[in-house]
Amino acid sequence: MHGIKTNILTAGTRPIAAAATAIIGLVGTAPAADNAMFPVGARVLVTNIRRALSNIGATGTLPAALAAIADQADATVVLVRVAPDPNAGAQDTNTIAGVNQLLGAEMALGFRPRIIGAPGLDTAAVASALVVVAKKLRGMVYARAIGNTVNAASNYAAQFGDRELMLIWPNFTGSFAGDAVARAIGLRAQIDEQQGWHKTLSNVVVAGVSGIAQDVSFDFEGGASDATTLNAAGITTLVRFGGGFRFWGNRTRSDEPLFAFESATRTSQIIADEIAYGLAWAQDKPMTARLVRDVLDTINARLRKLVSTERLIGAKAWYDPALNSATDLAAGKLVIDYDFTPAAPLEGLELNQRITDRYYADLASQIAA
Repeated sequence: MHGIKTNILTAGTRPIAAAATAIIGLVGTAPAADNAMFPVGARVLVTNIRRALSNIGATGTLPAALAAIADQADATVVLVRVAPDPNAGAQDTNTIAGVNQLLGAEMALGFRPRIIGAPGLDTAAVASALVVVAKKLRGMVYARAIGNTVNAASNYAAQFGDRELMLIWPNFTGSFAGDAVARAIGLRAQIDEQQGWHKTLSNVVVAGVSGIAQDVSFDFEGGASDATTLNAAGITTLVRFGGGFRFWGNRTRSDEPLFAFESATRTSQIIADEIAYGLAWAQDKPMTARLVRDVLDTINARLRKLVSTERLIGAKAWYDPALNSATDLAAGKLVIDYDFTPAAPLEGLELNQRITDRYYADLASQIAA
């Protein structure tokens, strides 16, 4: 070459985009649905729930579930319609096959379901299948705690130990057994959009409900009650106070205390995806000191943003030489550590009340004034 050649260099940090978290994965039945629009066993992207309701018929679990979700938010839904079957075991088989269809949604439709459920069909077998899929999607399952009493629901919950599962009991007074779960799914999407994934489902007014199907005693000041018993069993319950019906409870079914709160689980899931996808530009580039610094700076920039917006309490990424031997680096392997502190919900507020006569001390001056 005889002349000047300009090389375009692309060093430096890259922005990490926020993950789309308010995407619902919904499985259910709808025998009267338009088969062309909602083929049985197929993934369908619903971007307008009201429009979908006009073509999905009035029978099965999906019409009522979509209507309950729409009462809370106009969310994006990856919907899988499954065939109804009067035999409980066969229905579970159909539903679980539909649940597994959610795994390919991101590749097929461009959306990854994060808020997952099969309202009205979520038996123990289906709930277990939902959890398996949620682990792979890094999503959260909302399902009913099956039982007619507080003790029965608590015993049912004890068979699960997964951070990806929030159980709900009892039901709202509604048209089908999955009404409370469907409204939880819709409300979760609304909270994600309006407040963020760091806010739990608890203590937000639920739209479109008129009652609770079973009595749940509740003491807002923390006394013994059904609500306290259910929360202690890792079950989110339903209460009425302050002018509305609300979900009450922050807990998952995690057997690991670090992920006991719904917000901790979702925080872990979402920042893992944001950071991983946000570093796609670095994959397969020559591993130099500059590249490693750029990776660290990229991660820390995103973590600082999440801290500044109060979605995290604190977070930091770093390079540990002890985890990165020369042999591993030469083999193309790099290890970056990061830690974070999720924002825990204010679950227990303790107030100390004291009675005193000291405010009488200046009564005479107050009277004179």
